[in-house]
Amino acid sequence: MFVANWILIAIHWGGALTGLFAFVHALLQRADAYSAADRKTKPIWMLITGGSTVVLTFFQFYGGGMILWLPALVAVLVYLVDVRPKLIEVQRGGRNW
Repeated sequence: MFVANWILIAIHWGGALTGLFAFVHALLQRADAYSAADRKTKPIWMLITGGSTVVLTFFQFYGGGMILWLPALVAVLVYLVDVRPKLIEVQRGGRNW
């Protein structure tokens, strides 16, 4: 039982740190890069990642908090997997192969 509690704590704070990373990344990007990457605007992504970080921090992924925690994690992961690579590509100039 002791190990299971540590695993739950690690998952909880791992999600919160992932959300914080996504929020800070969204904060540091240029606003015009979002439209150039054909994604939603910077304020929208800051709201999504910031709100998700709050949910990931204050709700636990097990029990009743899962109904909020899981969508928040999905939103953060969408930013990290879809939006972030596009922003990086646009700001580097992209490649014309």
